[in-house]
Amino acid sequence: MKCAQCGSEAAGGTAACPGCGAPLPATGEAATLTQPGPAMAFHFDAARWTMADRIAGGATFVLLISLFLPWFSVTAGFGSFTASSSVDALTAHGYLYLVLLLAVAMLGYLIVAAGLDDMPALPLGRDQLLGAAAAVNLLLVLIAMLLKPGGGSPLVKVSWGFGAFLGLAAAIVAFAPLARGLLRARSGRTA
Repeated sequence: MKCAQCGSEAAGGTAACPGCGAPLPATGEAATLTQPGPAMAFHFDAARWTMADRIAGGATFVLLISLFLPWFSVTAGFGSFTASSSVDALTAHGYLYLVLLLAVAMLGYLIVAAGLDDMPALPLGRDQLLGAAAAVNLLLVLIAMLLKPGGGSPLVKVSWGFGAFLGLAAAIVAFAPLARGLLRARSGRTA
């Protein structure tokens, strides 16, 4: 057995190094301490992203930000009294928290993909995972746009805000390059 401190050779089962006196691990522990497994080093390199990754990642980031912008504005009026307020996407539609979670997961996956030399094996490919998440985000944003909260009264008017249009545009842009890649993969063509 080799001493980790000074590199001297010691007989198996020896409690201390004969060269420096450092305590030595037991025989069963020696194999695990002297032969470490492969380490996964993280070195961020944006050059590992494809153009589709860059477009989808940027649009997903914009979608994430849009969830906190005003999606709907409500104006109520009676006679000379008027009041207005705006609501973000997460307040108006609680199910858009799923879009928030998927967007964070997509961005996290892209960051990990740019940082690791060898990605762990997953059941689906990169474009399939990102494409599926972007498709769910697009579907939920479309539903949120179609299910505009109603006022229930002619005195209350509900209209879309800037965040809703920005979110819809970002969801479409995030899905488009990934859908193109999925269609190419399905037809057997390569780019």
